Amino acid sequence: MPRPGKDPRSRHQQIAADLRAMILSKDLPPGSRLPSTAQLQQEYGVPNQTVQNAVAVLKREGYADSAPGKGVFVRERPQHVVTPAAFITPAPAGQPYPWLSEAERRGLTGSVDLLHVAEVVPPAQVRLAFGLGDGEVAVLRKQLMRLDDEPAELVHSYYPADIARGTALAETRRIKGGTPRALTDLGITPHEFVDQLSTRPPTPEEFTTLELPPDISIMRTFRVVYADGRRPIEATVMVKAGHMYEVQYHHLVHPTPG
Repeated sequence: MPRPGKDPRSRHQQIAADLRAMILSKDLPPGSRLPSTAQLQQEYGVPNQTVQNAVAVLKREGYADSAPGKGVFVRERPQHVVTPAAFITPAPAGQPYPWLSEAERRGLTGSVDLLHVAEVVPPAQVRLAFGLGDGEVAVLRKQLMRLDDEPAELVHSYYPADIARGTALAETRRIKGGTPRALTDLGITPHEFVDQLSTRPPTPEEFTTLELPPDISIMRTFRVVYADGRRPIEATVMVKAGHMYEVQYHHLVHPTPG
């Protein structure tokens, strides 16, 4: 078996990666103090400035904060946990979009900026999901989701034109209860969804809109929502800062009779 090659990253990036991994694994839990500069210098055999550069990376990424005279500590809420199924079920009539309710439950203030609504030729991945030919259009709703007024997620949601035309989905206004509520009001109930998760470097638009720190990948979710009969009713591309989110799935396992 070939041996792994040498890590080409600078020493401060390697140290930051080790500390980041310890934070995500909870070996450095929220509120705990990072190892001191002297400890990290001794462990890694590097000068003071290298350690300071590593810690600066974690601060820039939102993992750590300084407490003057006390040290550097892991942020109390370094990551957001996303439960995909929580946002598929339509909100009761008159209630807020579940994304906003979930933010409030976690002690955060959620808000939504509606950036663009239009009929467009969607990306090939969406056309394939909808069974559209080249040049056929879908309705796009582009939104920026915020948590405590900070950019959290850039969302492109597409709807088949025969469903969305002439409805709230095609109007340039926010929808009370969100798009799942709008679909339900049209008599179209989400029945199942399929997520595909991937990571990649951000595009220039994603980098600036989400106000990302340098050298951070994004977490990309491509979701197709189906109604009964496996009719596709929504395809969404959701882009988040990869270092600030964890995705949580909860499934019941039914034992096989026997």
